[in-house]
Amino acid sequence: MRALETNSSGSVSEFLLLGFPCSWEIQILLFVIFSLIYLLTLTENTSIICAVWSSRKLHTPMYVLLVNFSFLAVCYVSSDVPKMLANLISQTKSISYAGCLLQFYFFFSMCAAEGLFLSALSFDRFLAICRPLHYSIIMTNRLCAWLVIFCWLGGFLWLLTPVTLISQVPFCGPNTIDHFLCNLAPLLALSFAPVPGITLACGVISSLIIFLTFLYILGTYFCVLSTVLNVPSVLGRHKAFSTCASHLAVVSLFYGLVMVMYVSPGSGDYHGMQKFVTLFYALAIPFFNPIIYNFWNKDMKRH
Repeated sequence: MRALETNSSGSVSEFLLLGFPCSWEIQILLFVIFSLIYLLTLTENTSIICAVWSSRKLHTPMYVLLVNFSFLAVCYVSSDVPKMLANLISQTKSISYAGCLLQFYFFFSMCAAEGLFLSALSFDRFLAICRPLHYSIIMTNRLCAWLVIFCWLGGFLWLLTPVTLISQVPFCGPNTIDHFLCNLAPLLALSFAPVPGITLACGVISSLIIFLTFLYILGTYFCVLSTVLNVPSVLGRHKAFSTCASHLAVVSLFYGLVMVMYVSPGSGDYHGMQKFVTLFYALAIPFFNPIIYNFWNKDMKRH
């Protein structure tokens, strides 16, 4: 590890990402495994984008949202995994102060955007199942475009306040972050002075987007479930459920991990659990989402 580096004002100019402290052999093994998952994730999500844009039959609002969701996954996984891979085979494991703030901003902005895109997809399924006769009137190309813009801008604007608050925190002492990326809790733990107000504000803002989108999706799927159960034929119920099964699986995976984080007790293993869950967010979710959509979706299977 390198010695602590500060700028002329005495503030920390770089951080050291501890990552996964283990033997060199294990780090090489992790590098190979994570590299393979990263490359497969890029391939899977890119294949969905190409499949949708190459078939005019798939130029519908649902698939436009899905393409943006897949592109988000490519950006999402590329915001932190390359740096994590580089640190696994590096002796320094450093990241600049500005680089750390940018990594935090982009990673969690895209996490917020993912929640918004899942909400937009649930709105699309709600209209298709609960308002089928009005679907084409309501879900126009114009509305779909506005939903896409809202999801992208909403995610990035939502995290502006937390990253601005973090940039005002004084970092003058230890600079080793017990994580593989610049996560909120381990980063603020290095503050020169206690910052309970900033910690609370960042926590509330970050949590709000998660729970608002989760409650919205829960509400839309309650309406969907009520409609599906009122369908008289078994075949009709199965067809209605199959149109949203893949989205439900992705939502369950995404928010299931969030709930694990929020119900985890503050024990000595908390930071280890937080690191594991963040790794699953950063690497596994973008990897599994295309597989889930391809498995459940008949149109995607054909292409």
